[in-house]
Amino acid sequence: MRAEIDGILRQAVAAGDVPGVVAVVVDADGALYEGAAGERTIGTGTPMTVDTVGAIYSMTKPLTGVAAMHAVEAGLLELDAPASRVRPELGSIKVLDGWNADGEPVLRPPRTAITLRNLLTHTSGFSYDIWNANTQRYLEHTGMPALNTGRVAALHQPLMFDPGERWEYGIGIDWAGQMIEAVAGCTLSDYLTEHILEPLGMTDTAFRGAAPPTDRIASMHARIANGSFVVVERAQGTAPEFDEGGGGLVATMHDYANFLRMVLRGGELDGHRVLAPETVDLMARNHIGDLRVRTLSTTNQMVSLDAEFFPGTPKSWGLTWQIDEQPQVTGRAAGTLMWAGLSNCFHWIDRQSGVAGCFMTQVLPFVDERIVGSYYEVEAAVYAAH
Repeated sequence: MRAEIDGILRQAVAAGDVPGVVAVVVDADGALYEGAAGERTIGTGTPMTVDTVGAIYSMTKPLTGVAAMHAVEAGLLELDAPASRVRPELGSIKVLDGWNADGEPVLRPPRTAITLRNLLTHTSGFSYDIWNANTQRYLEHTGMPALNTGRVAALHQPLMFDPGERWEYGIGIDWAGQMIEAVAGCTLSDYLTEHILEPLGMTDTAFRGAAPPTDRIASMHARIANGSFVVVERAQGTAPEFDEGGGGLVATMHDYANFLRMVLRGGELDGHRVLAPETVDLMARNHIGDLRVRTLSTTNQMVSLDAEFFPGTPKSWGLTWQIDEQPQVTGRAAGTLMWAGLSNCFHWIDRQSGVAGCFMTQVLPFVDERIVGSYYEVEAAVYAAH
């Protein structure tokens, strides 16, 4: 398996599929594979290594979900109580019900209250402007800042539907992070550090605005029309106004693999218990009933293409992972947990087979076909050898 995955990563770089890539595979006892290929910044000769730091975007969500469930275990939060009891602002969020003849947004109160369970399962009604044309139109019409500005005001966008009505990927887990802060009396960063990052030895994981300087960080790249890559300069704006629980972390894949092992081990790693086994089991179950994950239709092809993993197969959602409802062609079992990050980072946790893995690049747009193909090849190599 080691030789096979090494070859997949090297070939992906040689073929121009990716400038640099890291992959780590684990079971409950430790690493089965750690490797990297390519460059941190294309054209510099600086190698991508297992300890390379990168922005993991929405692979932040499961950590925030675990933090939220840690708070539920502690009696600080409830899954099904109105979230406005903790964050009163959520009680004033309206549903966008269309546009009037003058092109003005039509807003109404939601028919049901938003709950923490809604926020963690993407059934709250919140969306992302990257994948929802009405959200994008609303932000442009009103001048409300987009989430990538890091401004708190960006969280106050309207719902696209009533809570519980359907599944749509969105900013709900950023609000879950705000709920944690409200009941814990500290920042989300401090809560994660105390209850998750330090116990799991995740020393290179932090929110972007608070991450210490390091020469191990990879540059962001964009694939251009001829298939090659250019470096995307990171905006040098002010620090985010809040800890972005839905996508704000940087990390190494070595760190992230410790998190995956904790889940495989039922909430514990190296003598440090993060969650009770029963809570991990709860997070790994379908919480959206007969609703199913659907394709994310892009509004901005520079940032993301249309996104769906294993299209044509049913996927549900837990607290806070996508769940495969049937075995997949790579070899993963039904019930496998997975998700991804905007920079083409991916992970899966197969509790039935006892393996998990993570894969990191720093490339836009999201779900680049060639990169996703390499990720699936890595996963298939794991199961072929397992």
